[in-house]
Amino acid sequence: MHVIVTGGAGYIGTHTCLELLASGHEVTVIDNLSNASQEGLRRVERLTGKSLRFIQADLVDPVATEKVFQECPNATAVIHFAGLKAVGESSEKPLLYYHNNLTGTLNLCQAMQRHGIKNIVFSSSATVYGDPASVPITEDFPLGICTNPYARTKAMIEDILRDLHAADSTWNVILLRYFNPVGAHESGEIGEDPNGIPNNLMPYIAQVAVGRLKQLSVFGNDYPTPDGTGVRDFIHVVDLAKGHLRALEKLEQQPGAIAYNLGTGQGCSVLEIIHAFEKASGKTVKFVIAPRRKGDIACCYADPSRAEKELGWKAERGIEAMCVDTWNWQSKNPKGYGR
Repeated sequence: MHVIVTGGAGYIGTHTCLELLASGHEVTVIDNLSNASQEGLRRVERLTGKSLRFIQADLVDPVATEKVFQECPNATAVIHFAGLKAVGESSEKPLLYYHNNLTGTLNLCQAMQRHGIKNIVFSSSATVYGDPASVPITEDFPLGICTNPYARTKAMIEDILRDLHAADSTWNVILLRYFNPVGAHESGEIGEDPNGIPNNLMPYIAQVAVGRLKQLSVFGNDYPTPDGTGVRDFIHVVDLAKGHLRALEKLEQQPGAIAYNLGTGQGCSVLEIIHAFEKASGKTVKFVIAPRRKGDIACCYADPSRAEKELGWKAERGIEAMCVDTWNWQSKNPKGYGR
């Protein structure tokens, strides 16, 4: 299968491209490199011994997006990662997030429709559930009041894709609601390398441990959780990437429009992650307690049983492997890809 991967040079994108190539798929990556490096894709090619096609383009540009599809006449499916994703920044710059994430998706879907490509796997998020009334979260939970503009863009894109299927049943849409991706490929060759100060917990911890950052801010220690810090469902990025392969296989069954949680089904607190990382790395991670961050919730973890039953997918790697692989990546690449 020829798969077009938007945002494929990013963290989850590179790991997914590796799994796609290793499984024999043809891959074309679209990325504007605003928060990614082409070096990650070069390493994917070295690790797999296979080549992919890279096109630097921005989905917000409809002409550039159309050109990509003109150059990929045998493509049959799209995996859509591209988008801005920082929760805090989205609250500060809501118009940027709505314009980038929604306009880019609309341009993408219009190009897909013009070229008769009606199979898409969308990189959604557990943030679409808002602050859930209980945990674990199933896919049938109401999509609550989203707590930040980033989350609202994900929920809106889900609606757009479901509406596409409702209007034309030949569209097949799989919405993958991620929980908290962490870790890196076991080779240490590819991993998470955000521009500037990391917005996510694990790369921030890793950069403190390697000496790039002075200390970690833990946002809130007064949540109604066992140790007062936020509880999340952390999932290894390689498990997450493999979930996309299972989703592609599901598309071939013409499932219509359906959502799947991708998580471990277990919650882990921020302090537990810090201590696990210290054990894996042998480093002390200095941290301070800071006020709660706008848009954050106390507890969020998945019921991933639908994905196991219908996709044949289950997370296999635990917190120890997540921390070991993150440290392997960061210690081998203290400056990331060196951008």
